[in-house]
Amino acid sequence: MGQAIGQVLALGVGVALSPIPIVGVVLMLGTPRARANGLAFLAGWIGGLAVVGTVVLLVSGGAEASERGQPADWVNVLKLVLGVLLFRLALRQWRGRPQEGDEPELPSWMKSIDRFTAARAASFGVVLSAVNPKNLILTVGAAAAIAQTGVGAGKQAVALAVFVLVATLGTGAPVALYFALGDRSRRALDGLKEWMARNNGTVLAVICVLIGAKLIGDGISGF
Repeated sequence: MGQAIGQVLALGVGVALSPIPIVGVVLMLGTPRARANGLAFLAGWIGGLAVVGTVVLLVSGGAEASERGQPADWVNVLKLVLGVLLFRLALRQWRGRPQEGDEPELPSWMKSIDRFTAARAASFGVVLSAVNPKNLILTVGAAAAIAQTGVGAGKQAVALAVFVLVATLGTGAPVALYFALGDRSRRALDGLKEWMARNNGTVLAVICVLIGAKLIGDGISGF
C-alpha cells in the first residue's frame, strides 16, 4: 500500500494547488452564507474527486492495470498521453497569464457568488474538482497509478482516500482558517485570494510542467 500512496502524493499536491477553486472558496467565505456554502463546496469537491478516482480504479481493475507486479503497457501509454496533455495545458496557461500591469480576469460565475445556495456551491465544487481539465487529468493519473501497483481493493481505497485528502488541502485550508478565526481570517484570506488570482496562469503552468514531466518519465520507464 505504501507504493500506491507514494504514487499519488505529488499528483494530489498538483490538484491542491488550484488557484481558481481557492479564489472561489475564499469569495464564498465572504458572503452571508459563508459557513454553509464553504462546507457544501468542500463536499462537492471531495465527492467529485472520489467519484472520478473510483470509476478509473474500477475500469483499470477490469482492464488488468498490473501484469506480474508491473504496470500494464496501456497504463504506461496513458501516463504518456496525460503528460503530453499537461504540457499543452501548461503552454496555454503560460501564454494566457496576465502581463505586468494587467488586471487578472476571473471567471464570470464569481460575480454572482454572493447569491449561491449550498446546492449550487456543492455543484461548483464537483465541476472544479472533477471536470476542470488539469484536475481531471491528475485524478485519472492518480487512480491509474494506484491500480498499476496491483494491491487489493481495500488498499486501493485507502490510497485513493489519501489522494483526495491531499488534493483537498488547497481548498480546505481557507475553510478551516475561517472556522477557526472567523472574521479575523479576512485579511489573510483576501491576501491569498489576490495572490492566487494574479498568479493563476504561472502557478498552473509550473504545476502542469512538473507533473507532466513526472508522468512522462514514469510512462517511459514502465516499458
